[in-house]
Order: sequence, then structure tokens, then C-alpha cells
Amino acid sequence: MKLTIFNTPIISPILRFLSNSIMRLAGWRVEGTLPNLPKYLIIGAPHTSNWDFLLFLGVIFNLKANVSYMGKAELFRNPFGWFFYWCGGIPVDRKKSTGLVEQTVEACNRSEKFILTIAPEGTRHYVSEWKMGFYHIAKSAGIPLVMAIVDGKRKSMSVGQVYHLTDNMDADLKAIKGFFEGKVGINPRKKYIVLKD
Repeated sequence: MKLTIFNTPIISPILRFLSNSIMRLAGWRVEGTLPNLPKYLIIGAPHTSNWDFLLFLGVIFNLKANVSYMGKAELFRNPFGWFFYWCGGIPVDRKKSTGLVEQTVEACNRSEKFILTIAPEGTRHYVSEWKMGFYHIAKSAGIPLVMAIVDGKRKSMSVGQVYHLTDNMDADLKAIKGFFEGKVGINPRKKYIVLKD
């Protein structure tokens, strides 16, 4: 099994203890558990702050999961490329003829276990609709979505709701929107719209 920041002996338990301690001191809690499935895609929202990355790390350590994320190929070059691999990164080469979706699906198909995390908004700033890459990846790979819902008002991250995509994209998007409706992120001043109807 590939060693990452989430499963390295000695180091990962120490980081998990520190992460859990910091989250408790900050008043944040994790509600729910991740499903016992070999492959799925976690979508986390709303994304309104630079602190979301640290919150995400805290949640993943708390749940003892081993997850991956997509990053541009340039990040994975020497001398620091090893660090991004260790953090669970999957390099995506934008110069290849195959696009981001195809490269990610290939990585999923090559793996026995594959948990990918995506912030569908693509930015912490206001957006009127999500980027749809997450949907096309999950659909093409035949894997379900798992929701990770940030609730800045209650200082909680709710995880675990599983959604299997259907052949009706409009119905899927409406259902996904319902999971996040009314939620605000760490920075509640930023207006949040989940998906454009």
C-alpha cells in the first residue's frame, strides 16, 4: 500500500493526535463516518476560506481515511514532488491529449482502493455554479459520491451521505444540491449558491 501522510507509521498517529486536539480547541467537530466502500469521490463544500484545507486535513485524520486529490503535474517534480505524492496527490498533466477527467478515471481504474476529494467550486470566492468535473469523473468511473458538508454556523463537518448517480443528470444535480442547501462555510459573509438549476 502506498504510504501517505494519512497512513505512515509513527508520523501519522502523531499528526492525527495533534489535528484532533487542534479541532477540539477550535470548537469544530466531525459528524458521521465514511462508507466502507473501495472507491468513491468526496465532494466538500461550501468552500469559502483558506482555512478549509486545514479543516479538511483535520476531518480526514479524524476519520482515519487515506484519500487522494488532484494536482497539476508541475507540483510533483523534484525537489519537492515527493511531498505532494506523500500528501496523496495525483498528478494531472494539462498538456496531455487526454483531459483531467480521463486521467483521473484512469488512476481510479488502476487502483484497488480509491478515495478522491474535490472542492467542486474550484475556488473559495463566490461562484454561481460548480465546475462539473466531479460529476463526469464519478459517472465515467462508475463510483458514488460522498458528501462532506461544512456548517460554519455549527462548526461541524458532516460526512457519510452516499449518492449513486443515475442516468438523469438534472435529477442528480437537484438531489446533490439538496444536501448542501442552506449551509454556509467558515466565512459566512460569502454568498453561496450550490448549483445552477
